[in-house]
Amino acid sequence: MPLTSQQRKALEQLSHPLRPVVNVGKAGLTEAVSVAADEALESHELIKVKFIAFKEERDTLSTQLAESLKAERVARIGNVAILFRQHPDPKKRKYRI
Repeated sequence: MPLTSQQRKALEQLSHPLRPVVNVGKAGLTEAVSVAADEALESHELIKVKFIAFKEERDTLSTQLAESLKAERVARIGNVAILFRQHPDPKKRKYRI
């Protein structure tokens, strides 16, 4: 289910104190990056991904990463993308949207 603009804004505000948990380096979107992001989304639901390299392609790469993980790209601010994927178990959800 796609997020509304109000939900995106709320999630973006909630992400401010978070630090990036996944870094995309000179190797780009590797399997290791995808696995790390998937695990982070599973446990945190809302994560930041920092682009150390590939800064010109960060829009495209962040969208590809979100699609491959079945997550929503909340926003991209500078070199950081914010991704969200709600936990399938309602009891384990940290964010109510």
